[in-house]
Amino acid sequence: MRDGRDSRDESKRQTTALSALPSSTYFLPYPATWITDRGHLKICEKGRQIGLSYADSYDSVRKAAVAKSGRDVWVMSRDEIQAKQYIRYCKRWAQVLRYAAEEHGEELFTTTAGKAIQAQALTFKSGANIYALSSNPDAIVGKTGHVKLDEFALHKDQRTLYAVAKPVIQWGGTLSIISTHRGAGTVFNELLRDVKERGNPMGWSHHFIPIQKAVEDGLVEKIMAASGEVPQSAKRQAQSAGPDADANRLPLTASREEWMARQRAECINQEQWLQEYCCVPADETSAFITYDLMAACQEANCLKDFAYLLDCKNPLYLGVDVARKKDLCVLDVGEKVGDVLWDRVRVELQNKTFSEIKYELYRLLRLPQLKRCCMDATGLGMQIAEEAKRDFGWKVEPISFTGPVKEELAFGLRADFEARKVRIPANDDPLMADLRGIKKEVTPGGNIRFVGESQDSHCDRFWAKALRQQAARAGIELGVMVG
Repeated sequence: MRDGRDSRDESKRQTTALSALPSSTYFLPYPATWITDRGHLKICEKGRQIGLSYADSYDSVRKAAVAKSGRDVWVMSRDEIQAKQYIRYCKRWAQVLRYAAEEHGEELFTTTAGKAIQAQALTFKSGANIYALSSNPDAIVGKTGHVKLDEFALHKDQRTLYAVAKPVIQWGGTLSIISTHRGAGTVFNELLRDVKERGNPMGWSHHFIPIQKAVEDGLVEKIMAASGEVPQSAKRQAQSAGPDADANRLPLTASREEWMARQRAECINQEQWLQEYCCVPADETSAFITYDLMAACQEANCLKDFAYLLDCKNPLYLGVDVARKKDLCVLDVGEKVGDVLWDRVRVELQNKTFSEIKYELYRLLRLPQLKRCCMDATGLGMQIAEEAKRDFGWKVEPISFTGPVKEELAFGLRADFEARKVRIPANDDPLMADLRGIKKEVTPGGNIRFVGESQDSHCDRFWAKALRQQAARAGIELGVMVG
């Protein structure tokens, strides 16, 4: 049995550990600055995948584990997968800091409306807990402690979530918001504009960490040490320097520049690079379908495999945007559940022969529950659309892409997003780029036209989805038809 002195020593050790600076062994300067910031309200706009959520889990352990003053920490993640990952991070830090912690796995909370909500839980000897759960504002109503809103801009109902989170910290807790941007019209960006443009009336402690700052602080070297990767430029320098040269010991400037260039090259477009990595929110004024509309319709685990389609009992609908070489040929299958069409399979083909395209199309058209297919019958699509119409009859509706028809398709798709009659996968960057890539323009003659292009397509995913949604509108014909 431990005596009073042992308990006091343990308490003193924990207090010292909490006030000590985080070790440079684990943290680069920018996460160390975040962890040591004792602000009551903290907000961070950051580039993606720079390790800040990992560092923040260390801060959560320190807040919950300290004897006597430990408080519950409520972490609102964007989905259940991220909530589980956050708790795994916390458990790791508890072991590093030698805090006794017990993982309870999933716990159920009942909201005021009687709805059960799952949370991942980690309990410390202090009596405090870390709860990580997906973003349901009702889950923290009536709770007290610290609140962390992770990837806040990606949450569906940011305004309600913030309104519910703020009272939780009233009795001595802290509120931390961490996120990349998701358009200029988010509550997250609204809070940041208050900080930057309106004198910071709430008193936020603001952290700004674009990818350039993270790289300057050593992110590339951290990644390479963890992955064992040696950049190509370093290998080339070592080869030219002679047999005794070590690629891992060469100057870092080229390695950083090469890594940054690769990240930029792998982005779908400039907007993605600026928003996801450089903390520049995307301009929503010209977007035909905004981030808010997409976020409200996103669900995890939407997409399925072909075997799922074979066994599906609900009606299936198909949209096909045909392309042969430069652009993508996209076949988009949706399952109708109630009045909502869920993304299930998206086939993308590039530089494929007509026979290869026809093979993928026909195996989808043969599905027992495939009720209707609307497909592009313009240009290269005319032949394959006519053949599919001949072979499958009423299932296939060829559509000629005239100006008025494209207008009707585009507005129909947006109306479905506005009415939340569509569900798309979360974190599907190519799809989001295509959906946002379409812009509406008015010509000098007063006509509407739709233009747009992402790096890997002419927004082909947009038009395939618009055709699919049209296919699900049974009995509704477009203005111009062929076939």
